[in-house]
Amino acid sequence: MTLVKDAPPDAARPRPAVRGAATRRRRGENLAGYLFMSPWIAGFLLLTAGPMAASLYFAFTDYDLFDAPRWVGFDNFTALFDDPRWQKSVEVTAKYVVIGTPLKLLLALGVALLLAQSRRGQAVYRAAFYAPSLIGASVSVGFVWRALFSDDAVVDRTQSFLGFHTGGWVGDPDWVLYSLVALTVWQFGAPMVIFLAGLKQVPKELYEAAEVDGAGPLGRFWSITLPMISPVLFFNVLLETIHSFQIFGSAYVVSNTTCGPADATLVYTCYLYQKGFKESQMGFASAMAWMLLLAVALVTAVLFWSQKRWVHYEEDVR
Repeated sequence: MTLVKDAPPDAARPRPAVRGAATRRRRGENLAGYLFMSPWIAGFLLLTAGPMAASLYFAFTDYDLFDAPRWVGFDNFTALFDDPRWQKSVEVTAKYVVIGTPLKLLLALGVALLLAQSRRGQAVYRAAFYAPSLIGASVSVGFVWRALFSDDAVVDRTQSFLGFHTGGWVGDPDWVLYSLVALTVWQFGAPMVIFLAGLKQVPKELYEAAEVDGAGPLGRFWSITLPMISPVLFFNVLLETIHSFQIFGSAYVVSNTTCGPADATLVYTCYLYQKGFKESQMGFASAMAWMLLLAVALVTAVLFWSQKRWVHYEEDVR
């Protein structure tokens, strides 16, 4: 015996007119979405994707901004490794990243731990600590920072009062980079807020159970706080490391546009600016830019690879 499924009644079948109206409505919604996205798409193509494609082409050419580009292949990239000032810029940038980023994150985490505790005027403290992150990248702050660390200025007089006669940091090749490190550490507000948000998500029951087991403040920090906020820590490490590689404004202003003295503040982007816009070697500068992109991509890949060893996500515990 064969069972034949009854065909649906005509009323249950979608009518062509209804289907056509639904299709037109979806098309209208898609068109409206693309219309709202068009400013971003245009900006991405004209201000990001277009210049990136042009710089990739210029990296393989001899281009001085005035004459037509001349194809030279990999000559710009090979010339990088033969340039002692390029090697110096890599050394200065690496030193700045290795010293400045950990100090900034340590200070941000320490202040976040203090602000995570309930106390009177907490909102005022948070705003005060976050404020330097809003103004720290401005040119005016760079001039103020240069004045603070000049000879016979506030920092120099304070050191002399404490018995350290090193002079102004700005004019000393051995100390000027540390003034830039101090500036980036002073701008710890942004990672502090992110740490604070992560600390608020740690369940209080874990601290109470650890306290019952006899764990002290340091033990609770290592066993509970640090593993629970490790995703937030990873995010801050990744973000601040990439940001440190891009330092330019503070080094350029504090050094009075010289990236000195004695190339002591010759960070990578500062040398890139000199080669591209002061010496009109745009092909060489474009090659430098792509080498920086590759370096940042490599560091990012290493951080993502290492997170499997020290970052603990909630789904890993389940």
